[in-house]
Amino acid sequence: MPVRTDPHLALVRPVTPRAAGCEECLATRSSWVHLRVCLTCGHVGCCDSSPNRHARRHAAAQGHPIAASLEPGEDWRWCFVHEAFV
Repeated sequence: MPVRTDPHLALVRPVTPRAAGCEECLATRSSWVHLRVCLTCGHVGCCDSSPNRHARRHAAAQGHPIAASLEPGEDWRWCFVHEAFV
């Protein structure tokens, strides 16, 4: 169930994805499974099912906890701090 009162939602901004794929994976020629976009800065990272989990790493390193799916047909957001849909 989505957490509609998550205080991290205050960090969500209108963003444009900064890349067409996971930024770090593209730089290192690694593979990913699914893509997530940071809703604070537009960073594109790979999901937790990917070998490098760059979206989660970005959230922890930058303090940007809310990401959205970039997968076609998916419309959801995730808070890495609360481990919940928001």
